[in-house]
Amino acid sequence: MHWTGPYKNWNARCAECHATGFKKNYDLKTRTYASTQAEIGVGCEACHGPGSAHLDWAAGRGIAEGAGLLNAVGLVMNFNAGAEATIQQCATCHSRREAFGDGNPLPGSPYHDNYNLALLRPGLYHADGQILEEVYVYGSFLQSKMYASGVSCTNCHEAHSATLVADGNYVCTQCHSPVGREGFSGLKRALYDDPAHHFHPMGSEGAACKSCHMPEQIYMGIDGRRDHGFRIPRPDLTAETGAPDTCTDCHTDRTPEWAAQTLESWYPQSIKRGAHFGQIFAAARTDLGTASDDLAQLARDTAQPAIIRATALWLLQQNAAQHVRVLAVEQLNDPDPMVRASAMGLLTDADQDEISKMLPLLEDPFQTVRIAAARAMLSARGSQMSRHEQERLQRALSEWRSSLLNRADFPETHLVLGGMALTMRNLLAAQKAFEEVTLLDPQRVDAWVMQVRLAAATSGLNAARQVLDRALSINPDDPSLSALTSDLQ
Repeated sequence: MHWTGPYKNWNARCAECHATGFKKNYDLKTRTYASTQAEIGVGCEACHGPGSAHLDWAAGRGIAEGAGLLNAVGLVMNFNAGAEATIQQCATCHSRREAFGDGNPLPGSPYHDNYNLALLRPGLYHADGQILEEVYVYGSFLQSKMYASGVSCTNCHEAHSATLVADGNYVCTQCHSPVGREGFSGLKRALYDDPAHHFHPMGSEGAACKSCHMPEQIYMGIDGRRDHGFRIPRPDLTAETGAPDTCTDCHTDRTPEWAAQTLESWYPQSIKRGAHFGQIFAAARTDLGTASDDLAQLARDTAQPAIIRATALWLLQQNAAQHVRVLAVEQLNDPDPMVRASAMGLLTDADQDEISKMLPLLEDPFQTVRIAAARAMLSARGSQMSRHEQERLQRALSEWRSSLLNRADFPETHLVLGGMALTMRNLLAAQKAFEEVTLLDPQRVDAWVMQVRLAAATSGLNAARQVLDRALSINPDDPSLSALTSDLQ
């Protein structure tokens, strides 16, 4: 994890969000960067877009003809276009994702046309959707009722000063109060900043809305991030889901069982303690077979946030049952691009009927869906497709390849390229891809294992033993590599 390695360096992991007008410019042949940026730090143009036409407008010179996406004041990004446009622009940095392009996309561009958002996967999120690893807010916010109700980032955050719009609980009570707030007609009007609601002394840490509804994780020892799912505490689910309990984050001398009993006494007949998707995800992470039907039902439940439904489909990708494939075909027409893309992951090795239903998604408005379709249909090349359909597939495959090459400095990218080459029966390309993985990160044992197997298949046991010896010299105690030793006897 050294800062000069492939995982922790400015060009690959930091600059895209901490510089304006950044281009990574990685050279795969020399494994070097020739990165550029307009300025270090988040300047005006990072969010508002190119400013020359805006300067013309400000000087009274007017905006040139053919300005394309420019709005009335000469900027490409219009923060008055609604909450979703603002949220997606903020999410370009405040999300855990894979970028498709090299550097910063044009502000105002649709998020899902530029990025593949990380779903609620093990290692990133707890089973109930709470943040675990550094996931940068967007994925947790998409789970929230606030997002579903049209709340925008700028309702709570002042973008230019990077501060909250108010102090303490006033951030929340600007909406959550007996008066309510114009524009959010569905909001329950009640007194929340009161011991009758939070059961803690006024002004105490326990009386702070964020303490119960936005638990904090500390990353890199100093960087505190609060969960933006704005979830109701559920200590009654801790034993089942393994997720942390915000009550015992503070009351460290108590147990989740105590916390659950306390909440029960405060809110005796609460309707907020029903079934939760976290129970299904926790079960699926342990034993997919027992949870498949519940995952399928969750994926069909349009009352659930799209990121939850997409995650349910992703978890089902290890289940090739026919009823799961039927479910996937159903979701190909879902309004949300995350759901459409996840559904495609269930349809690899598609039959002709499934291919015909996926074909329109090769021209989906969002690149994340087009790439997912290309991945699912990779093995369909040369099937019973017309010339026009083959051309559509090739365009989507080209987008996928281009996005991968823009991440050629990431070892994990070459794992994908290796798998892609294997699917296309190009063993030489696969071998080179897996070799690139271990050149960038010699500790990626999975790539060493593939090199050993490919060497055995193409060059014989002696060649495979030589590769294995190199792998073991770097990773001497790895059980996966040790197990290969007996296989090559």
